[in-house]
Amino acid sequence: MVKEYDFIIIGAGVAGLSAAMYAGRLGLKTLCLGASSVEEKAIGGIITTTDDIENFPGYIKISGVELAEKIEKHAREYNVEIKEERVEKIVKKEKKFIIKTKKNDYVAKTILIATGTERRKLEAKNADKFERKGVVYCALCDAGLFKDKIVAIVGGSNAAAKDALLLANKAKKVYIIYRKEKLRAEEDYRKKVEANQKIEIINNATILEISGKEKVEELVLDREYKGSNKLKVDGVFVAIGGNAASEIAIELGLELNEKNEIITNKNCETNIGGVYAAGDVTDREWKQAITAVAEGCIAAYSAFRYLSKR
Repeated sequence: MVKEYDFIIIGAGVAGLSAAMYAGRLGLKTLCLGASSVEEKAIGGIITTTDDIENFPGYIKISGVELAEKIEKHAREYNVEIKEERVEKIVKKEKKFIIKTKKNDYVAKTILIATGTERRKLEAKNADKFERKGVVYCALCDAGLFKDKIVAIVGGSNAAAKDALLLANKAKKVYIIYRKEKLRAEEDYRKKVEANQKIEIINNATILEISGKEKVEELVLDREYKGSNKLKVDGVFVAIGGNAASEIAIELGLELNEKNEIITNKNCETNIGGVYAAGDVTDREWKQAITAVAEGCIAAYSAFRYLSKR
C-alpha cells in the first residue's frame, strides 16, 4: 500500500529541513526526501561543503555541517520522516501528487520543492578532462590535498572568498581569478582576503585552458598577468555559483523564469495549487542560508493553511 502524507518535501538542505521542522510543529504528516551526490551530504545539502558561516543569526561562527545537523535534529523532534531517496518524478493525480523515487512511490496532499542548485561547471578547455585531477568543486572537501601547493580559485562571490581563506591555511599560494573589476563578496570577507599575504587577486581575467600531463599544471588566461598569460598551479577550485536544480519542476509544469528558477510569490506558492518552492531553486534574487530557512518555514505554513481550507 502506498503511504500518504500531508506534506512531502523534496530536498533536505536547510530550506527543506526547516520546512520539515515547521510542518511537524503544525501537526502535518511530513516526509522529507534528500538525495546524495558526490559533492554533498544527502541530508544537509550543499551548505555542508561550507567551512565557516558567520552571517547566520545566533551564531557568530558555525560550520555548514554543524548548522545542517542542528536543523535536522530540531526537525526530528516533531516526528517527521527524513529519508535518503532521490525523487525521479512527480505526477499530479486529481488533487494529490504521486512522488516516485527509485525505491518507493509516495502520495502527498501538498509538496515543497527545495532542491537547491547544482554547481555550475567551469567552461574552459580541458576542465572536464582534469576534473578530480586538480579541478575541484568543493574546497572544504579537498583543501587538505593541496597542502603547500599553489592553487587558483575561480569566482568573486562570498563562496570564492571563503574558499580562498580556507585554502590559505593549507596551500603555499592562492590566486583568485575573477572576470570582473572587483570581488562582489561581502566587505568583511573581502577585507580578510585582501589582508591575507598568501592570497593574490587577478581581476578582469578568465581561464581559457587548463593543461598538464596527468593532473593540472598550468592555466592559460585571456589576458597577461605579470608579463605572461600562463599561470603555474597545482589545482583549480571552482566557485562560480550554480544552476537551479529544477528538472522535476519542469516536468510537473511549474512556471519558471529565464534561469529555470521556480517562480513563487511571497507565500512560496507556485502556479500549481498545493505546490510550493523554497531556497536556491526559486527566483528570489538573494540566496542565503537564512533566507532559505525562512522560505522553508513560510512554505510549510502555506501548506498548512491550504490543507486547513480544504
